[in-house]
Formats: sequence, structure tokens, C-alpha cells
Amino acid sequence: DHHVNYGSGSGLQDRVAFVQNDPGQYDASIRLADLQVSDTGTYQCRVKKNTVAVHEVIVTVQEKPAPPQCWIEGELIWGNSIVLRCF
Repeated sequence: DHHVNYGSGSGLQDRVAFVQNDPGQYDASIRLADLQVSDTGTYQCRVKKNTVAVHEVIVTVQEKPAPPQCWIEGELIWGNSIVLRCF
């Protein structure tokens, strides 16, 4: 039907668009911009021409890793042992 159904309260309205200007030309792919963890879910593509074809895709968005926190345990004295720790 040349439209995207965003679901209720999804916050996708400004971030989803068809890849091709006219999805009626056999490419109904969509692009999801600025992914967020809350975008994790099942997405469904429903194409109606002569019949209805349905395809579901599960999208899992993970958090961006945080920068490591590193420190030294022990005294920095020649000949001593130290431990380098990172989290």
C-alpha cells in the first residue's frame, strides 16, 4: 500500500523510510536510521500484489561498548611486580 505502519508509540516515524522512492517497483526494503536499543523487536514486511506475502525479521540492537577503565595495582618501582587491570 506504499506506506509504513509504525505501530503504537514506537518513535520510528522520523527514522524509517523506503530505500526506493516507489516501493511498487518490486523493492519494498526499508531503512532504519539512528538505531536504538529500544528498536529491538520483530519487524514484518507485508507485500500485496496479486497475493499477500509476509516476511518477518528479528532485529536485536545492542548497546555500544563503553570505553575501558584501566588502572595499575602495585607500586611502580624498578623490580616490583604490578597488575594492569581493565574493566
